[in-house]
Amino acid sequence: MTRPISRIITRLRDAFRREDGTAALEFVISVPLLLMIFMASFESGLMMTRKIMLEQSVDRTMRELRLGHYPLADAALLKTEICNRTVIFKDCNANILIEMTRVSTSTWVMPSTGVQCVDRAEDVQPVTALQIGQQNDVMLVRVCIVQDAMFPTTGIGLGLPKDGKGGYGVVAVSAFVTEPT
Repeated sequence: MTRPISRIITRLRDAFRREDGTAALEFVISVPLLLMIFMASFESGLMMTRKIMLEQSVDRTMRELRLGHYPLADAALLKTEICNRTVIFKDCNANILIEMTRVSTSTWVMPSTGVQCVDRAEDVQPVTALQIGQQNDVMLVRVCIVQDAMFPTTGIGLGLPKDGKGGYGVVAVSAFVTEPT
C-alpha cells in the first residue's frame, strides 16, 4: 500500500520540478494585468477628454449667452449649442441637464445640492432651475451629461458612480455676470 502512494508522491515532486511551460505561465499571469492597466488608462483618457470637451463647450456657449447672442430663458437652445460644440458625446441632447442659478452677491451662498444628472433608468427628469438673471447678476451654470463607460467592469469604469443604466455623469461648472443692456 505504501508503494503506490510513494509512487504518486514521486511523480508529483517530479512534476513540480519540471521547467517546461514557465514562459506560458508568466504570460498567463502578466497579460491580464497589462490589459487591465491598458483599459484603465484608455478609460481615464476618454473621461478626461469628455470632461475637457464639455468644459470648453460650456465656456464658449456661456460666453455667447453673456454677450446677448442667445435668449436667456431658452434651455433647449442652450442644450443644442452645448451639444453642437461637443462632438464626443453620444446622444447628447437626451442625456444633458442644465441648471442655471442666480447667486446672491450679498451673501455669496452657493447651491448646497450636488449637480443633478439625467437618470436614464427612470424616465424622470430632475427638477432644475433655469433662472433668468437681471443686469449685473452672478449666474452659476452647472451642466451634466450622462455617458456610458467604455469598459464598465474593469479599472476606473468599475469604481464610477453610475445611474440605473450604467452611465456616469460628466460635469462642468461655469459662472458669469449678466451684462447690462
